[in-house]
Amino acid sequence: MIHALDGQLITEYSEVLPKTEDGYVVSDVEHDILKIAVVNRYQRDVPPAIALIKNFGLKKGAIASSVAHDSHNIIVVGVDDYSICEAVNLVIQEKGGVSIAVHGVPASRMVLPLPVGGLMSNENGYEIARQYTEIDQAAKSLGCTLVLLT
Repeated sequence: MIHALDGQLITEYSEVLPKTEDGYVVSDVEHDILKIAVVNRYQRDVPPAIALIKNFGLKKGAIASSVAHDSHNIIVVGVDDYSICEAVNLVIQEKGGVSIAVHGVPASRMVLPLPVGGLMSNENGYEIARQYTEIDQAAKSLGCTLVLLT
């Protein structure tokens, strides 16, 4: 399990037995152990890499981003597989960006499109900053305790 450290690029790790339901690994929100996945943006046939992450804070939904140095693949953290899929699909739909989704709550879906290499936008910088602030606030309202982008 990856241990996220706020404000740090370096992470820690530990080994845990994951929580399972019906034979499937699920997030353990009560202990702040969530699913994290990396989805390849360049090869469709590659299955996602899936692990667990601690100290992210989400209580519901998922957050996805293509701002992922060194590869700019999509990284997603979430509490349930449906929200994870919705957040990833929002990023794919925009050809890059940062998104939030809570499964079953259409009004929760937000995306900051970053179609230039999955990192940048050709839109007005003030508008992008406003959209980023909205996504950051939405993430915090879902329990996220980390800074999303710096």
